[in-house]
Amino acid sequence: MKLPLSYYSNQDVLFLAQDLLGKILYTEINGEKTAGIIVETEAYFGVKDKASHAYGGRRTDRTETLYSHGGISYVYLCYGIHHLFNVVTSVEDEPHAVLVRAVEPLIGKEIMELRRNMPASKPAISAGPGSAAKALGIDRSLNRKDLSGHEIWIEDHGISYTPDEIAAGPRIGVAYAQEDALLPWRFFVKGNKYVSKPNAL
Repeated sequence: MKLPLSYYSNQDVLFLAQDLLGKILYTEINGEKTAGIIVETEAYFGVKDKASHAYGGRRTDRTETLYSHGGISYVYLCYGIHHLFNVVTSVEDEPHAVLVRAVEPLIGKEIMELRRNMPASKPAISAGPGSAAKALGIDRSLNRKDLSGHEIWIEDHGISYTPDEIAAGPRIGVAYAQEDALLPWRFFVKGNKYVSKPNAL
């Protein structure tokens, strides 16, 4: 059921960003397991993408994770408040990534409710990348983790969407990326209430 590491080595990050919709993101933290169906993603196209942390080949302590072989987690702090979870994809030294922007609660809803202090029926519990990470208990301690491990992983439960069920639009919060901010590299499941609003973090 766990996606094999070979899945993540696909060099087409736009394909993976869409294919990850419907996959199940799991965490197990201190014996507490939570999981959600991925319903919204954004693709980041490595050194050529002005919205990517690795644009222009930038390498810092933070971005070094992006240059790993696909199949590990990249978790960073946004605005000093929100942890954001990304799937590192492609091959070593090609720093592609998929940001998970929203999940639909599936397993451990009571745990998510405590983490977010709201009912699981409320879309805000896991809509937007900061909310999704918090609901799943993801923080910097889960950075650079093997996605075939036992702390954070992704499974395929056979949920898939047709092209007609997936919408594409510009990524959110990347105005600094000039023309690349307009690329339609945000993908989401049409009509799913857990998909974030354009300004949601």
